[in-house]
Amino acid sequence: MILHFEKFQATGNDFIVIDDRKRSFDEANSNLIKRLCDRRFGIGADGLILLRNMPEVDFQMVYFNADGYEGSMCGNGGRAITAFAHSLEPMRTRFRFNAYDGLHESSVLSSVEHEPEISLLMQNVQITEFIGADFFLDTGSPHYVVFVDDVAGTDVVGIGRSIRNSERFIREGVNVNFVEIQNNSLFVRTYERGVEDETLSCGTGVTASALAAFASGKLLFRTILVKTKGGDLHVSFEPDEMGGFKQVCLTGNALKVFEGDAEV
Repeated sequence: MILHFEKFQATGNDFIVIDDRKRSFDEANSNLIKRLCDRRFGIGADGLILLRNMPEVDFQMVYFNADGYEGSMCGNGGRAITAFAHSLEPMRTRFRFNAYDGLHESSVLSSVEHEPEISLLMQNVQITEFIGADFFLDTGSPHYVVFVDDVAGTDVVGIGRSIRNSERFIREGVNVNFVEIQNNSLFVRTYERGVEDETLSCGTGVTASALAAFASGKLLFRTILVKTKGGDLHVSFEPDEMGGFKQVCLTGNALKVFEGDAEV
């Protein structure tokens, strides 16, 4: 069987994106998904995303981690699939879609050649949990946030893996973000569960880091520039009266890298 795919990247977080409106992809075949995402023996990606039809919304996003299993919400994946949906309907710039954590809205803000900016409205976020000097919050996926003085010199994989596999998180897993404050912005590196490695960018992790910075009083802006190895993102939000956050929006580029056919 020949599988047609497109490859997208959103600030370095890369995804295999498949038009599955005919429901022909075997989502139960975790070995196939893992092989397709393998960077040596497959196409190579941090994850695989299916675009499917769904009543009352523009599409459904089904996301799989590189380990072959369905994952929770992926912020950069949501921006990537919006770019894909826009390529299917170029006249449309606004979309409503359903993902693992519920309904999302997204917009194509600009179409500068090869660099479209995609804005994604995230779910409201409940109160941040303080764990000593660190933070835990759910932005569609669970995130542990650690503030450090030198993120470039931090052992992201070693420390991230130990936290992810700690007694509290070993069963469900957690993404671990290492955050350095640089003037009035953040620089974030993330260890992602499911990938079990550092990725160049993590949308829900960037969001969690910005909210943790605000909740802890480290930055008091309601729009925060966040730098990652894969590029820059902006997180905007409004604090609510319960200590959580609403109108949480993640914005950054997302673009097609290539397309092709794979024999599966």
